[in-house]
Amino acid sequence: MDAAGPDGGRDVRREGVEVGVGPWPGGEAAWPEDPRYDPELLAHGDRRNVVDRYRYWTVEAIVADIDTRRHPLHVAIENFAHDMNIGSVVRTANAFAVAEVHIVGRRRWNRRGAMVTDRYQHLRHHDDVAALLAWAGAAGLPVLGIDNVPGSVPIEGRTLPRDCVMLFGQESTGLSPAALAGCAEILHITQYGSTRSINAGAAAAVAMHAWMVQHAEPAPA
Repeated sequence: MDAAGPDGGRDVRREGVEVGVGPWPGGEAAWPEDPRYDPELLAHGDRRNVVDRYRYWTVEAIVADIDTRRHPLHVAIENFAHDMNIGSVVRTANAFAVAEVHIVGRRRWNRRGAMVTDRYQHLRHHDDVAALLAWAGAAGLPVLGIDNVPGSVPIEGRTLPRDCVMLFGQESTGLSPAALAGCAEILHITQYGSTRSINAGAAAAVAMHAWMVQHAEPAPA
């Protein structure tokens, strides 16, 4: 069962296993003076789903540290039906430290799948595809659509631009006609089974990883 942690983040508990760390050993007298540490977490323990190097850090300190090494990859997803996959996309984007996740369409989306990673990941909203394309054009970023439509090319082995936006569509319908028309290139993930498409959240993870393989530096220890 998950429960709210001291900073409002989600504790991660597994059957018979306590995840994370307890209160800082030695009590308050032994607390580090580093301002990145959260007194509430030091006092009560840190059960959040964060890597060990961020144990006891405040959310703000974690975001500031990730900001020093975010990748120039942006990820966008169309949201015309409160798509539950957005949470999964945000969680994966956080894992890969992408620059921003852009949500196109409705502002409201199901955050459960993000597992509180939206606190650590920069998000930007655009009212429609035209607004996203205008933003990308002003930023000088090509938009790559990810969808298995006629005319798309395999992402495997494709040289991906370092600075770009990857755009994903709805789970059921894929990219909208406006999105397809505005993309510099349409890529697809090669499949070998019977299903027409894979889950949108899974597709985003595969595409982001393809970019990381080409451009990312080794992860910090």
